Amino acid sequence: MGDNNVGQGRRIRSVLVANRSEIAIRVMRAATELGLRTIGIYSHEDRFALHRTKADESYLVGQGQKPLQAYLDIAEVIRVAKQAGADAIHPGYGFLSENPELPRACAAAGIAFIGPTAEVMTRLGNKVAAREAAVAAGVPVMPATDPLPDDIEKCLELAAAIGYPLMLKASWGGGGRGMRAIETPEDLRVQLPVARRESKAAFGNDEVYLEKLVRRAHHVEVQVLGDLHGNVVHLFERDCSVQRRNQKVVERAPAPYLTDEQRAGLCEAALKLARAVNYTHAGTVEFLMDADTGKFYFIEVNPRVQVEHTVTEEVTGIDIVKAQIRITEGACIGQREDRVDAEGRVLELGSGVPAQEEIRLYGHALQCRITTEDPENGFTPDYGRMTAYRSAAGFGVRLDGGTAFSGAVITPYYDSLLVKVTTWGASQQEAIRRMDRALREFRIRGLATNLQFVENVIKHPDFGAGRVTTRFIDNTPELFDFTARRDRATRLLQYLGDVIVNGQPDMKGRAAPDLSHVQVRMPTQPDANVPPPAGNKQRLEALGAEGFARWMREQPQLLVTDTTLRDAHQSLFATRMRTHDMLPAAPVYANRLSQLLSLECWGGATFDVAFRFLKEDPWERLRKLRAAMPNMLLQMLLRASNAVGYTNYADNVVRHFVQQAAAQGIDVFRVFDSLNWVENMRVAIDAVRETGAICEGTLCYTADIFDTSRPKYNLSYYVNLARQLEKAGCHVLGIKDMAGVCRPRAAAELVRVLRQEVGLPIHFHTHDTSGASVATVMAAVAAGVDAVDGALDSMSGLTSQPSLNTIVAMLAGDPRDPKLDPQALRELADYFEGVRRFYSPFESEIRSGTADVYHHEMPGGQYTNLREQARAIGLEHRWPEVSKAYAEVNRLFGDIVKVTPTSKVVGDMAIMMVANDLTAEDVADPAREVAFPESVVSLFRGELGFPPDGFPEALGRKVLKDTPPAPYRPGDRIPPADMDAMRAQAEKEAGQTLAEHDLAAWLMYPKVLNTYWDHQRRYGDVAALPTSAFFYGLREHEEISVELDQGKALLISLQGTTAPDAEGYVRVFFEINGQPRTIRVRKADAESAAGSHPQAETGNPLHVGAPMPGMVVTVAVKPGQKVRTGDPLVSIEAMKMESQIRAERDGTVASVLVATGQTVAAHDLLLEYAAD
Repeated sequence: MGDNNVGQGRRIRSVLVANRSEIAIRVMRAATELGLRTIGIYSHEDRFALHRTKADESYLVGQGQKPLQAYLDIAEVIRVAKQAGADAIHPGYGFLSENPELPRACAAAGIAFIGPTAEVMTRLGNKVAAREAAVAAGVPVMPATDPLPDDIEKCLELAAAIGYPLMLKASWGGGGRGMRAIETPEDLRVQLPVARRESKAAFGNDEVYLEKLVRRAHHVEVQVLGDLHGNVVHLFERDCSVQRRNQKVVERAPAPYLTDEQRAGLCEAALKLARAVNYTHAGTVEFLMDADTGKFYFIEVNPRVQVEHTVTEEVTGIDIVKAQIRITEGACIGQREDRVDAEGRVLELGSGVPAQEEIRLYGHALQCRITTEDPENGFTPDYGRMTAYRSAAGFGVRLDGGTAFSGAVITPYYDSLLVKVTTWGASQQEAIRRMDRALREFRIRGLATNLQFVENVIKHPDFGAGRVTTRFIDNTPELFDFTARRDRATRLLQYLGDVIVNGQPDMKGRAAPDLSHVQVRMPTQPDANVPPPAGNKQRLEALGAEGFARWMREQPQLLVTDTTLRDAHQSLFATRMRTHDMLPAAPVYANRLSQLLSLECWGGATFDVAFRFLKEDPWERLRKLRAAMPNMLLQMLLRASNAVGYTNYADNVVRHFVQQAAAQGIDVFRVFDSLNWVENMRVAIDAVRETGAICEGTLCYTADIFDTSRPKYNLSYYVNLARQLEKAGCHVLGIKDMAGVCRPRAAAELVRVLRQEVGLPIHFHTHDTSGASVATVMAAVAAGVDAVDGALDSMSGLTSQPSLNTIVAMLAGDPRDPKLDPQALRELADYFEGVRRFYSPFESEIRSGTADVYHHEMPGGQYTNLREQARAIGLEHRWPEVSKAYAEVNRLFGDIVKVTPTSKVVGDMAIMMVANDLTAEDVADPAREVAFPESVVSLFRGELGFPPDGFPEALGRKVLKDTPPAPYRPGDRIPPADMDAMRAQAEKEAGQTLAEHDLAAWLMYPKVLNTYWDHQRRYGDVAALPTSAFFYGLREHEEISVELDQGKALLISLQGTTAPDAEGYVRVFFEINGQPRTIRVRKADAESAAGSHPQAETGNPLHVGAPMPGMVVTVAVKPGQKVRTGDPLVSIEAMKMESQIRAERDGTVASVLVATGQTVAAHDLLLEYAAD
């Protein structure tokens, strides 16, 4: 800009900004636009702050001093300015911006100060002197005191003279620092020393005064600019009524409640005061306007640029900061652009500010301050590493930020402001809508923010109508109604990081498979725009359950149920198949295999395993499958009075669960009792019938109807059961051969006789543990069975069901041909062949069929689960002994039906016998003490029901150490659940309102659901992750796609990890949608090099914990001191805000665990009371 002097100022070539963060960057940008060299200063704690690198040059100040003091040290600022050759110093706002000693020091050093003179700052910066000037200028003022003396009694007298309520304010500075509402004399006694300390820390001066408090007030301020030639103009007003603890939160211009007449009077009052004191540069004249009377009162002058100056810039088009610099150089208000001669030499500097009559309002603007404060925790400042930062942009959106970027570290030493968002609109509503859009574009992770709070503020009807007052936040509790922040990407990254560093908990002791060459062949997907053909779902709706059953019985084709989505994977790999791998198959089923009788996809062990191990919601699985297959019958396995649990539940709990399952999409309920006791099934049968769904009453097959050595399970036994089930109202008769022990001859005879004896359609289910199940199915088909179960090729055999593909192929051209598309079956089998590779660690070691099943009679699913149980406790190498013991336990228990949950009881006992080297004789020996598993005790108590011939009495006496009870139905002894009370308890533990189906799940698995909800809160919906990532994490540079919603996906790749640091944390480097993201994960077995501070125990009345992170500034008590309720204990400062912790009870201090100057985290233990 040349070297010549123009006007009364001096030409500036370089500017030092005596401030930090956002305002420092704002000034640097303005200076850069003017072609000036910028110089920054920074404290040691700010060495990573963005303003340091934004400046052309930056210098450390205040080395060895406290963080705030570094920016308050005038001598240090002048030293750096001289060292760097600065021509001028801009103070920004806060810190030294209102301290007249800085311009005096600048003058002494020959450095220009960009701001008012020291004399004007002394007069106006001191709020008491400013008040006197206002009175002299004829500006209305609020009743107030002079600076308060040190004598508290004199302070109380001054307060009483004005009258309560009052506002205690710092004489120097602003931003709400040192301000306190004083309601009573006691408040003044307590708050005065705190306000003095806060004022001293923020502004270097502890002078405070009292002012009358107006209850319903608008806070409105006028922006003024004055040059060195006596010209003063106003840039209209700003409304700053939205405040919290007297600190502005949202500002806007123009004020929506002012009439033109009021606006003119307000602005003229500000100009009168500015002219009276010969004001120069930027300043703000602040007023309170009584919302009821419309009168306004002068509060104070801030002789500096304000945080909210951006809204004025947006509605006037005037760059206030550049104007400040130009005014310092001598530019004249009214001369907007430089006046130059023909050779381009500057004859008169332009200030960028036109004459008053040319200053106009253009549209509307508002500003929101985004801070790292947690509105759900009393606006406690948060600090630490910001793991992700994505800001808004677009037309009419302005951002003024500080250290706001992914990976930035926010320290506890300074203001919590991250970024100021300013939006402009042609109308007030357009500006508000634009702000709403901008706020919702932000993504800030790793720290708490007030984003949702300011969203609620600007969307509130009173804000839109311009009705808000300074008590708006205090009197509007709905501003604190927040929707739970989903933060889905960060939570999923945290889960992936934990799996990568520490492994997936379910994989403990298992080797991860090599999946690098696995290619899953996706089945050909049908056209999504073509609805699937009508299927049995529509037939059921048309015929009803009874009519559908008649159709099953009368039609000639064999009907087939596919068990791939439930019993197949339950039997093969411990029920671990995830919804993520089921859904791609669903459209193929719906469009190409709609002739299937049903799909078994829910219930049984899949319910609790989904919550417990897969961390996904089985109800959500059901809803998604229902939506994807609207034409298919969805079938579940229901354990009668056990529902989907392992014990008996109250009758109303069972009914409630059945109602919810039907409402969510289940069409066919396969109901069974683990001891074939029909009496114990009646509640469930009746509940299913009431829903209109199909009730398949099921008899569990065991032994061999032709084995004369076990006559209790002869043909008559099963015929009698079938008649009971028909009489109970079942629509379909199921034969559940859960162990796969039904030989072909027995199946043919059983089906033949049952078709003669009962009028229900018969549905046959078996397992292929022996390797002979296809032969058994074909024998049943020949005997006239109506429906059979099978699993797709790649999910069949071994402990699963027989091959559905093989059954269909064998019946091709037969009169009972089910007419299922073999190509569709083949494609699905190919798909699940690839999917199965992901679950290989959960598969048992069984490689072929075994005739041993005819000896131990272990159910297919139980076989896999029991082997897993043996592996988990180190008995895998003794599996043959476990298998042998299983058969022995069955005989000891009286040769019972073995299906969940009775099969689990037999398995528990077998494992216990092998682990303790017990024989069957040892168990039966009355003289031998045996510690029976609790499940065995429960069985013999009758809590799972009773077999027709009862349990062996002698063993029952030994197990129970008492006389065994007479048979009873467990549900008769369980009182009905109090649903309202249970709901209240469940919702309290969940921390959210629960739907009816969620309550149904919690009633059976409260601990499992609580753990699941905790997992959800920490990691989000991990069901969205691909299976390989869910179980095994990511390989380096592996990329996955995670679909969060339709059309919204995350692309996540792992870039690398570090070794554990001194605290035991590993940094995991990801890219998410191409943006770097770092997650810190504690290594499970790492030892921390740093000692940890004791934590206050929740609910312990003897503990006083830190309510927020920060630094201890005062400790008011010592061990042995007696305190009364309300006494001050400790004061903590965070981000320049001091919070005083007072005693909540009378007591004696036993120990104090902190000292002044110590940094504490939230919930750190501060002190302990002595026990009463």
